[in-house]
Amino acid sequence: MPIPSMGDFLLPCLRLLAGEARNTRDCLPDLRVEFGLTDDEMAEVLKSGTRTRVFDRADWAVFHLLKAGLVERPARGVYTASAAGRAWLASGKPLDWRTVKSIPAHQAAMAEAALKEDRVGDAGPIRTALAEPSAETPEEMIERAQKDIESALTENLLQRLYDMHPVRFEHLILELLRAMGYGAGSFGKHEMTKASGDGGIDGIIHEDALGLDAVFIQAKRYQADTKVGRPAIQQFIGSLTGEGATKGVFVTTSDFSAEARGYLAKVQHRVVLIGGRDLARLMVRHGVGVRDRATYVIRSVDEDYFAEPER
Repeated sequence: MPIPSMGDFLLPCLRLLAGEARNTRDCLPDLRVEFGLTDDEMAEVLKSGTRTRVFDRADWAVFHLLKAGLVERPARGVYTASAAGRAWLASGKPLDWRTVKSIPAHQAAMAEAALKEDRVGDAGPIRTALAEPSAETPEEMIERAQKDIESALTENLLQRLYDMHPVRFEHLILELLRAMGYGAGSFGKHEMTKASGDGGIDGIIHEDALGLDAVFIQAKRYQADTKVGRPAIQQFIGSLTGEGATKGVFVTTSDFSAEARGYLAKVQHRVVLIGGRDLARLMVRHGVGVRDRATYVIRSVDEDYFAEPER
């Protein structure tokens, strides 16, 4: 099952804090049982690598319970249900993200935070959170925004690739494979074949210094509605056989037909097919044809730093 949203953590966290004061991390074993989470789900880490997704959602759930007055903090780093929180549990009322945001104490706390941001000239994040109720944590909002940006960037790259000169496109594929680590990063081990009479081979990457192991490349710059079919793959396999090669990469700006993909299961050659969208994603991932525009650093509290010293 997918990891529950932050809103789903609200009521279980409130129940777990109705006993003795504890921190969010102490609640994780009980939350795992509550939601039936697997080892992999408990270990899933945010893209920033700073914390697990389960802990992040539970920690922000406790934060919003605190802002709503349902939880209080009797000592540093620990929480317990307040009188209002215990009364809420006793009433049996449901508790979700929209409900928490409708509680006057929560609205007042968030409005105060927005006012403080106004004073430093940056009220965007808080105002967005107030205007658009969401069960995402702040880091998850950043992750989603990054995915949206990369999706738009992928579409932009594809349009550029469709218009690129075929020879320049072949060079780009070699540059990408070099950026991915093929050929030990030495451009001297990457070769372009002649523009004509290449025998179905557009480039060669030698994986070792002596050229004993090589990957042969075919690059086809097609429009989106022109799929690479089985005959083109058969021709490429024939070219590999003629070169005594066993490894190949066939790249296109469009995609491959089901027959083309199915044909590879019948041959002994190791051939990787890279369609247009995967190609654009690889370019983004390895920094080919794109450049960094802004970098954001996400920091979290260093719990070891604030640990009580041994006496």
